[in-house]
Amino acid sequence: MGPMSVRTQSPQPPEQAVHRAGFACFVGRPNAGKSTLTNALVGKKVAITSNRPQTTRHTVRGIVHRPDAQLILVDTPGLHKPRTLLGERLNDVVRTTWAEVDVIGFCLPANEKLGPGDRFIAKELASIKKSPKVAIVTKTDLVDSKTLAEQLIAVDQLAKELGFEWAEIVPVSAVGEKQVDLLADLLVPLLPEGPALYPEGDLTDEPEQVMVAELIREAALEGVRDELPHSIAVVVEEMLPREDRPADKPLLDIHAFVYIERPSQKGIIIGPKGKRLKDVGIKSRKQIEALLGTPVFLDLHVKVAKDWQRDPRQLRKLGF
Repeated sequence: MGPMSVRTQSPQPPEQAVHRAGFACFVGRPNAGKSTLTNALVGKKVAITSNRPQTTRHTVRGIVHRPDAQLILVDTPGLHKPRTLLGERLNDVVRTTWAEVDVIGFCLPANEKLGPGDRFIAKELASIKKSPKVAIVTKTDLVDSKTLAEQLIAVDQLAKELGFEWAEIVPVSAVGEKQVDLLADLLVPLLPEGPALYPEGDLTDEPEQVMVAELIREAALEGVRDELPHSIAVVVEEMLPREDRPADKPLLDIHAFVYIERPSQKGIIIGPKGKRLKDVGIKSRKQIEALLGTPVFLDLHVKVAKDWQRDPRQLRKLGF
């Protein structure tokens, strides 16, 4: 095994520029900085498009357009130890996605020691032979250089122990533009040669409703992840522009249901005197408004769908 190489600058571009296009996904424990990184790479605004090529069965999180390349970031649900039918189904989806993308970025926060969760994911990565794997050490702005150096060595060791090698190890702070550009520079050469797969203006291809549901679900899970890790599903019943509004003051009405498995979970989501649900509403509404660029009235209700994770019919209805 050669010495560890950590990239802090971009590779030299070849004289004759080839165009590359392909798919990447970021994996890592919750809170490893995956979505922050995605947003930093794609740029803040997530545009929504309808005319999309059916090149991928996966949810596209964002697209990085460059003169020499198009990097399409796809989403994978988190990999975890399955306890239910849904868990197994999600894990199958994860493995298929990982095997199909052109490059996998494994996000590991610089400010937390490697744990069993990281090892579990790395072990899965080791079994996927063909996709190159890039270790991305995130949140570097939160640690000093000694801690960062130790983390980079630990990350390098982790792959060696499991019998594979990182294509690159890249320290990034999504707060600093420079390192994010560097990451894109390192991911691009790992993509196959080919023309762009999406038109220039597209940044993401998720239908609005799915994205809105996802933002609500994220907000609902915040703080209760341990108590209800996968037992929340969100369905957006309708999104309609409010009638009789002047053109310069539109309002979008969104009606959504937060489904939980058991009546006992209702209290956790709603919180004392409805405070939690209200916070969830406020938080997700801000993000939905930023996403859609229009003021939103969000109507949220909590419903019990008994044991939906184990019931194939309900799983389909809730979009799994």
